[in-house]
Amino acid sequence: MANVSVEFPAPPLATRATHERTAVQAVLAYCRRNPQLVIGASMILALLLVGVLGPLFVDPKAAQPLSAPTARPPSREYPLGTDDYGRNLLAVMVTGLPLTLRIGFLAGALGLLVGTFLGFVAGYMGGPVDAVIRTLVDTSLTVPGLLILITIAASIKGFISVNIMALVIASLAWRQPSRTVRAQVLTLRDRGYVQLARRSGMNGAEIIVKELLPNLLPFLAASFVGAVSYAILSSIGLEALGLGPQNDPTLGMTVYWAINFSAPLRGLWWWWLPPIVAVVILILGLLLLTMGLDEIANPRLRRAA
Repeated sequence: MANVSVEFPAPPLATRATHERTAVQAVLAYCRRNPQLVIGASMILALLLVGVLGPLFVDPKAAQPLSAPTARPPSREYPLGTDDYGRNLLAVMVTGLPLTLRIGFLAGALGLLVGTFLGFVAGYMGGPVDAVIRTLVDTSLTVPGLLILITIAASIKGFISVNIMALVIASLAWRQPSRTVRAQVLTLRDRGYVQLARRSGMNGAEIIVKELLPNLLPFLAASFVGAVSYAILSSIGLEALGLGPQNDPTLGMTVYWAINFSAPLRGLWWWWLPPIVAVVILILGLLLLTMGLDEIANPRLRRAA
């Protein structure tokens, strides 16, 4: 008896187009229900585009001292004016914004990575391991973080760069993520699917990576944005005290030099106002993004479609 092969026809283009249209409509509907996520992501994306596309229109070398006349107000040639160092402040903003974002993302990523590791180990292992890690985290949280950062930054002030600043901030950015991740793991480790994974022969590391971690990805995304916000605020605070990278035009260092040269008292508003506005937009965008991601991560905040 001859084999008979049956070929199923491919779905018509109209059906596939309908599915794609339905998916797009679902995404748009969710964006309407979660405007914080859309607005926050748009603000952060706009700032990232300034750093990426800005050098195409503004020469980054103009951010160096003595590249322009000093203390010039905004004009057609210098849209944001110049400072007492003879720097084009538009070039300073275009150059400094990516540096500030680099500090925030690098410190936030390192802090979340260490905090997530400690939180998963403490929450899943329990017992003496959990007691040691919990004691370490709780003890470190009782010490004012800004005081520790000032002490560290002041001791290495002459050697600080953008990357070292990120490492200094990351040295404390792990504390809160480790505590919150541990609390989440404690609520998941006795769930049925985790018990089933144990009985199937999976070890602790496999259960953490394959079972627990995927369920906490939305929560970790929100935690990452929060860690970036903490890192940026910490860097701005240290830099405003003069403890940042002295030769890099980050937003915080721009504010520091403006204060150091009494720009607010002299009426040089174009020196200190743009970096402050950029910081406000950045922090507000991260806050809205955190709120939007928290609605995805927290079942109690989700709204039905």
